[in-house]
Amino acid sequence: MASSEIQVQFFQHIKNLLPPYKSLVDEISDLLEISNDSAYRRIRGEKFIDLEEIKKISQHFNISLDQVFNLQTNAIVFHGKLNSLNKTGFEEWLDDVLTQLQLVQSQKNKHIYYLVKDMPPFYHFYFPELASFKFFFWMKSILYYEDLKQEKFTTESLCYFKFKETCNKIIHVYNQIPTTEIWNEEGINVTLNQIDLYYQMGLIPTADLTIKLYSQLLETVNHLEKMAESGLKFGMGKSPTFESAPYNMFVNEFVIGDNTFFAELENVRITYLNHSVMYFIGSMDPKFNDAMFKNLDNLIKKSTMISSVGEKERNRFFNKLRKKIEQKMENIN
Repeated sequence: MASSEIQVQFFQHIKNLLPPYKSLVDEISDLLEISNDSAYRRIRGEKFIDLEEIKKISQHFNISLDQVFNLQTNAIVFHGKLNSLNKTGFEEWLDDVLTQLQLVQSQKNKHIYYLVKDMPPFYHFYFPELASFKFFFWMKSILYYEDLKQEKFTTESLCYFKFKETCNKIIHVYNQIPTTEIWNEEGINVTLNQIDLYYQMGLIPTADLTIKLYSQLLETVNHLEKMAESGLKFGMGKSPTFESAPYNMFVNEFVIGDNTFFAELENVRITYLNHSVMYFIGSMDPKFNDAMFKNLDNLIKKSTMISSVGEKERNRFFNKLRKKIEQKMENIN
């Protein structure tokens, strides 16, 4: 491939990542501090970009030359953030979730796939108590916030309201993206066990608050059933509209998910792998994604669709989830 062709491919890849309302020419001219005409000539391959410009562009757009130019190596390039133990670690994580979803939502053609191990975090955001508990658990037991070391989860410690605006944006954006989720009946076990563990340890000090968390999880499951029945995404307590994004729900009784998150966009695929409980790293490596999406396709073919169709299987699945929660509630002293 000629150098000019590689350069054109490089800029085309960047253009695919930009939201529709952003101009590639304006982005490049501002970044490199050059005129729009100079930016156009670089984008068309008429003027070569130097190594310093390649470095600046690649760092700014968080992309890998290896993945863009499809170099023949055995390396698979990922991008993402590591577990942050500073005081703003959780807030940074939440902002990053919103940024990634907005990137997907901004594309003309998009679809996301979620291989569920733990119920997608967005569904906890409908209730202040349930969201706050999940946040408290992550900050205390995963991020090890020093100021929470001796703290218990109470109604006075509802941190959801600090992040309410971001949470609402995340829910809104997620509900606008066509989605396929692959579930197993173990999909609520992580949250159930976290609530149970904290109650047994005395970190949730009252039975009433524990039951409230279980009740809100139960309402969330009921909402998921309504979305599965309609095959559309919509907010809690609301109904589908003509703008509702398609929602496909599959159940696989043999495979427990690992919270892998896939995005299929206009001209690129992204696989986000879960690490450190709540973090993700992503790759746009073509060969890697071709293999991952092939495995995903095989998994979907071996799963049972319970959205829009399959009423009997849908009722059976959600009744199992409800029974799990109700058994936990009955065991509260």
